[in-house]
Formats: sequence, structure tokens, C-alpha cells
Amino acid sequence: MKLFILPILALIGAAPAPEPAPEAPWQRIFDGKTLTGWTPKITGRAVGEDPLKMFTVHDGAIRVSYANYTKFEGEFGHLFWKTPLKAYRIRFDYRLFGEPLPGIQIWQASNSGLMFHAQAPETMARDQAFPVSLEMQLLAVPRPKEEPTGNVCTPGTTVVFEGKRDPRHCIQSSSPLLPLGRWTRAELEVLPNGEITHFIDGKPVLHYSAAELDPNDKDAQPLIAAAGGRIALRQGYIALQSEGNQVEFRNIEVQSLD
Repeated sequence: MKLFILPILALIGAAPAPEPAPEAPWQRIFDGKTLTGWTPKITGRAVGEDPLKMFTVHDGAIRVSYANYTKFEGEFGHLFWKTPLKAYRIRFDYRLFGEPLPGIQIWQASNSGLMFHAQAPETMARDQAFPVSLEMQLLAVPRPKEEPTGNVCTPGTTVVFEGKRDPRHCIQSSSPLLPLGRWTRAELEVLPNGEITHFIDGKPVLHYSAAELDPNDKDAQPLIAAAGGRIALRQGYIALQSEGNQVEFRNIEVQSLD
């Protein structure tokens, strides 16, 4: 009899398995009407200056507009969200459309991006083209070199890809080629352990980890010095990119994973 009672008592006294913690809600960080909370940094201008209205709101989307420009002369632009992020998911719709400005280089054609783990805009030099950051590169075809969207590029940084630190500036995703003018759903997941995954239209297309500042990069060197020599890169700002092409972003939402 005792042989049966003890297991039964053990089952009765067993604590129930803990409920999984609920996921944090998604927060919309663009209200569809204004650029409240967003700050531009355009090459050759001070933080916050955008006299030719490169970044505007049009039909519920943030639009990169070159309507008041006649030629691209190095005016790379980045529109920064106000709050630095560490571990999170971000999702949004984007589309590249129309003709690029005259004067762009071949690699700029049908090219934009979401910068993340970026330096603060006020730490950028006035003539700096890109923030030190990681970039979820957003491309469309046709363009002179047909490449998928959802790649990673590394201005002033490096990452570990397929088990080793990869020195390439851009690493291609497995996304199919997507046409100019098409609205596309992009999502980025940055986990607390430094693992990063890109998604295009709900499908994972690229995975890498262990982002670091590049000690050999002139823009990264002041940031490394200010961090006391530390090169691990585990947080920073997000920014929407402008490279001489018309592009729109809408439905921008963030979910904290901290």
C-alpha cells in the first residue's frame, strides 16, 4: 500500500508549471501624421536641419522626398527615432518607387535601409555619410546589380556570420528579388544574447550575431575611445535611411524584448 501512496502524494503536492510571461505589446512609433519623435541628420548639415524637406509625411507614411533637390551631391540622410533600443523586434512596411536623383552612384540605385544599433545622431560628424551602425539593407529591382532585399551592411561594425567574424561590408540574405514599387513587410529581431534575424514578408532571410565596433574604422574609433575601449555593440538608435531614392515607410512598430 505504501508503494502507491507516496507517488500519489508527490503528484498532489507538485507545484504547477509556471505560466510563460506574456509578450510585451507592440508600440507604434510613427503616428501616421507627423514626425514627432523623429530627428533628421543629413550629411553636411547639423542634427535636426532639413530645410529642403527630405523627410515628410504623405498619406500615412514617412516619405523620403527629393522633390526640392535637382541633383544628388552626397546628401545622405538618416531619420532617427528618439529612444535607443537594446533587445526588441521592429516591423514596418516599405516601398522604393520612382526615379532616383541624378548624380547617385551605381550602388545607390533602388537602395535604402533601416539602421540599428546606431550611434546617437549628435555624435556624428557634420559631413559623416552614415552613422556607425548595422543596416538592414532594403533594395528593389531593377537596378544595375540585382540583389535581394533584407541584407546586412556594416558601416563601422562587424558581425559573426556562419560561425566566424565576417569582414564583408554587406552580406546577402536569402530573400527573392522584389520589384520597385511593391509594398514589402520587413521585420528585425534583436535578442538579448546578441542574435539577430531579418524577416521579409514573414520569412526569415538572414541570421547573424555578436556585433562589434570596428577598431579599424575612423568613424568607430571615437566611439570605442568614449566606451573605454569596449567594442561589443548591443544597443543603439534606429534610423530610416535616404540614399537618393524615393522610399516610404509605414506601420512602424516596436516590441521590447528586454
